[in-house]
Amino acid sequence: MGPRGAERPAALDAAGQLLDLSGVIEDITGAALSGEALHRIRAAVDGGGLPVLAAEGLRIGAPLGYPGKIICIGLNYRDHAAETGATLPTEPVMFMKAPDTVVGPNDDVWIPRNSAKTDWEVELAVVIGRTARYLASDEEALACIGGYAVVNDVSEREFQLERQGQWDKGKNSETFNPLGPWLVTADEVPDPQNLGLRLWVNGKQWQNGNTKDMAFGVAEIVRYLSQFVVLHPGDVINTGTPAGVALGQPEPKPYLRAGDVVELEIDGLGRARQQFVPAP
Repeated sequence: MGPRGAERPAALDAAGQLLDLSGVIEDITGAALSGEALHRIRAAVDGGGLPVLAAEGLRIGAPLGYPGKIICIGLNYRDHAAETGATLPTEPVMFMKAPDTVVGPNDDVWIPRNSAKTDWEVELAVVIGRTARYLASDEEALACIGGYAVVNDVSEREFQLERQGQWDKGKNSETFNPLGPWLVTADEVPDPQNLGLRLWVNGKQWQNGNTKDMAFGVAEIVRYLSQFVVLHPGDVINTGTPAGVALGQPEPKPYLRAGDVVELEIDGLGRARQQFVPAP
């Protein structure tokens, strides 16, 4: 919580109060999602006595400090692949975003200069809490997950699909990965394969999906990725988007314009709101 560069770590207690964790931990990082740091946070919240923050008017920053790699999975919902005319992949499609694309859940998103096809994508973000390499089972994969969050995997479709090179060109503009509002620890999400995802633009709903419709589930994604890259605490995985993106609509496609407001939510993980503005 707080201004850019001066955020304070915070937690929600069972009563819905926002508690200041700055006296307990310097920041909420991947390393804090397992082991002794997480135990200290839980003990402090359960024990009472932490200062209560007045949330009204207070900026919410990204719920993960110092994110590592951001690995994205493309075409991971059957209905999304169908709406874009793509063949459903037989293995997860992997691409990357830079950590500096991460902003707070309610921060402005910058439409890139010369952009005509900026698009929305509500997704479940997985945050790694334990180092993962060459995992052998889904059980091992789930044990490496520290938590979950809402993410908008913003994309520029012309840069992504109509310019030479790989998808990364349309995925890495500044502010293109607003994350949060909350980082919910894995123990509080009993079934990541049964979460509703929804997104609205200027009040009109465009996306209404469920993680049960993923082509590759959360555990399989983490296990699969660990065969190719080492996953470290604080790495983030954007797990794909359901149908309803602008790219999948008939012409004229309703790509985002300056002034548009996107709202998105996932069951149990909170709601975010971003206004899209021209890049400075």
